[in-house]
Amino acid sequence: MTRSAFDYVDGVLHAEGVSAVSLAEQFGTPLYVYSRAALTAAWNAYAGACAGRRATVHVAVKANSNLAVLNVFARLGAGFDIVSGGELARVLAAGGKAENTVFSGVGKHADEMRDALAAGVKCFNVESIPELDRLNAVAAAMGKKAPVSLRVNPDVDAKTHPYISTGLKSNKFGVAFEDARATYQAAAAMANLEVVGIDCHIGSQITEVAPYLDAVDKVLELVEQIEQDGVKIRHIDVGGGLGITYDDETPPEIGEFVRTVLDRIEARGHGHREVYFEPGRSLVGNAGVLLTRVEFLKPGAEKNFAIVDAAMTDLARPAMYEAYHAIDPVLKRDVPAHVYDVVGPVCESGDWLGRERLLAVESGDLLAIRSAGAYGFVMSSNYNTRPRAAEVMVDGTQVHLVRAREEVKQLFAGETILPA
Repeated sequence: MTRSAFDYVDGVLHAEGVSAVSLAEQFGTPLYVYSRAALTAAWNAYAGACAGRRATVHVAVKANSNLAVLNVFARLGAGFDIVSGGELARVLAAGGKAENTVFSGVGKHADEMRDALAAGVKCFNVESIPELDRLNAVAAAMGKKAPVSLRVNPDVDAKTHPYISTGLKSNKFGVAFEDARATYQAAAAMANLEVVGIDCHIGSQITEVAPYLDAVDKVLELVEQIEQDGVKIRHIDVGGGLGITYDDETPPEIGEFVRTVLDRIEARGHGHREVYFEPGRSLVGNAGVLLTRVEFLKPGAEKNFAIVDAAMTDLARPAMYEAYHAIDPVLKRDVPAHVYDVVGPVCESGDWLGRERLLAVESGDLLAIRSAGAYGFVMSSNYNTRPRAAEVMVDGTQVHLVRAREEVKQLFAGETILPA
């Protein structure tokens, strides 16, 4: 997905048809800005590649759970992939359908299972025998039969950051590959479960197709063994994780990725099964930017610092993963450029957003932190009692406030002091 929704017009960065300067003036900073056109284009790339194939797309809500973002996808006919009861509530509030929603996650609470069963979710992706036992008991108490697939850990290296690699033996996710057949037998024997599929998810920000194909090959071999054991598999969930361009990465185009995976499944004789894709980052990552204002330019003995009003509390990825985000001035200035570390006001040395960036800026200028649509606001916090940022959606020349900025008094509204 390109970043063309955010481009310069006469030296000023725009989001679609709206100046980023005007957005900051109207809504303040830090400010998350999303492009409806970019969201739609990314969705259409997936939907177009799946057209005429037995394949469906479920948006990974964890990447960006803003109701307006989810509603854009719901209007386009998306399914959803959730990992909590809270995310299910968001999907329903945004106009999504429970029957098009897959419930993933390694630690589902009984109450979450109960709510999902009552809503009628499409499938539970289950990750252990204890979870199967719990879901079976919950379903029995409700007089229901829960549709399940097992998330199998194929032990495939996704060649990504260790914190977002999820398909290795050392990761907490999924059923061990060598235990999968026995686990399917256990699931099939439970009276209130119906086995419908198999799932794998090997990681996030994956920029090559090869790890997916390795995982698909192992899963398809396992499917054949499971069916020999007498358990039918209707769908194959290949997960998500396709990467985007933050810096110089060259991930495959969405359509190329989808067609390559589907072609491999068909070539292996499994084209009669439905295939689920669960993209997150590749749908929303480059559909958003974070606007922030330079508070001070601070020269140092070894480094220069551009101190901005956004922080690790607004965008955690750099501090958490040492992740790179491009950072550009909103207004191109004819002033000398200097190398800065772009840092926030939080009382932590790890509060940085970009290191060693060549920027032609002055105090008071606006910066745009690119590729902030995925794992941006959703990972934000109130550390240092900092209110979370506002979010807006740009649609052509129209701007919609889709989350109001928090106020300090909201942050402790649920707290009390001890009695006198």
